[in-house]
Amino acid sequence: MLAQLYTFCLVGIEALPVEVEVDVSPSAQPKTQLVGLPEAAVRESTPRIARAIVNSGYERPNDRVVINLAPAELPKQAASFDLPMTLGMLAASGQFVSERFLEYAVVGELSLEGKTRPVRGALSMAMAAAELKGIRGLLVPAENAGEAAVVEDIDVIPIDSLAQAIGFYNGSMDIPPSPSNLDQLFATYAQYDLDFSDVRGQELVKRALTITAGGRHNILMMGPPGSGKTMLAKRVPTVLPPLTPEESIETTRIYSVMGLLGNNQPLMAQRPFRSPHHTISDAGLVGGGSTPSPGEISLSHNGVLFLDELPEFNRRTLEVMRQPLEDGTVTIARALRSTTFPAAFMLLAALNPCPCGYRNDPRRNCNCSPSQIEKYMGKISGPLLDRIDIHVEVPAVPFKELSGEQVGTSSEQMRDQVVVARTMQAERFRGRKSRYNAQMSNRELHKFCALDRESINMLKQAVQDLGLSARAHDKVRRVARTIADLEGLDRIAPSHIAEAINYRVLDRNYG
Repeated sequence: MLAQLYTFCLVGIEALPVEVEVDVSPSAQPKTQLVGLPEAAVRESTPRIARAIVNSGYERPNDRVVINLAPAELPKQAASFDLPMTLGMLAASGQFVSERFLEYAVVGELSLEGKTRPVRGALSMAMAAAELKGIRGLLVPAENAGEAAVVEDIDVIPIDSLAQAIGFYNGSMDIPPSPSNLDQLFATYAQYDLDFSDVRGQELVKRALTITAGGRHNILMMGPPGSGKTMLAKRVPTVLPPLTPEESIETTRIYSVMGLLGNNQPLMAQRPFRSPHHTISDAGLVGGGSTPSPGEISLSHNGVLFLDELPEFNRRTLEVMRQPLEDGTVTIARALRSTTFPAAFMLLAALNPCPCGYRNDPRRNCNCSPSQIEKYMGKISGPLLDRIDIHVEVPAVPFKELSGEQVGTSSEQMRDQVVVARTMQAERFRGRKSRYNAQMSNRELHKFCALDRESINMLKQAVQDLGLSARAHDKVRRVARTIADLEGLDRIAPSHIAEAINYRVLDRNYG
């Protein structure tokens, strides 16, 4: 007897449909055979399935069982095949009958007692199910129901056990679909505990970070230890506009596949903030592995990637980040398949001005020789610095500001300016591929960043004096465009160009 039902397999962050075919035929000795490129996690499921069947009150088929996972050329991995294979075995052995197999797909891992366990990538699977012709709903472990229910075009049925799944499929149990509570989820999880008002002083750096957020630029902060670089970086997500539902779903898919969603948090409602240690590998940063999985730059998608102590990172590791910084995606190529992950992030980097950290600090002596400083700064390549729009110095905070009662600029005040700039950009780039000033193409740059004669002369002088590359020249114009947007102005003024040029600290000091 043959049973057929649908499930899904993760490839990167995408879910591909898989047809589970189970055939049970008489045999002198019981044997279960899996075909269709099952990986170790799937092959090892047969003993688990056998005990789950018995412990749920059903009979394990004492016949020859062949389970085919189609398409055969797609490698199948993860324990999410437990539940569909078990249901197929029981249906093919005549222990229950269902007319819902072709209408409701199913995913889920089983425990030995027949309870369901959560799986990774439930959101991607629900999105794939919504696009599959003829599929009305998706059965998922109850712990994944809130995440999958974000997809409103399909019924998400929460399942606690094998017996409950059988009851739903044979029609003896009516299980209502999980509701989609997007508004409630955003209201619950979108609040930040941090605020820029916690930071005393550093108003010029806050201004630079406001510009960074306004045009989604990349920024490098340079200053002595303890000046507040990390504290400032951690608060950048609080000034970014709230995640839109589309951005939230994009980000949640990545975290779901990696198993990084918080307990009882089915949706990412805050901008991601990732801060990997400087010992991270190439694959850890950009993604990789024999089966490609997302790296830190993809986990920072629609959010912030903060690289503290930038020169301490392996230079080769930093270099592999150059292409994703430009394209907003990263492609991991393997012999049989290439996988593309989203990687549209804001890069925040921090470094000390020298190995000891106290160069140009009026309160501390620097003992570093010029050759040591040159070697330290030489760990960061010129092409990578070119891709960072804004360089800003973060000086040590004076005691008067640390001990004062005056509260600095708050996240809300900075966010109000950012929203003004982002609104102008949304109107400017309507119908275009670019969404932010930092993404402007050369053609858009000439159209939207026209300069008057005074601004052109000022920029020409800066290129000659600082030795700016063509890319750095364009970065200055993009930053100037954002500064004008923050003020609600359509045209770039000489003062905007002057301020943008001042944000090329490393070109001035080390060029």
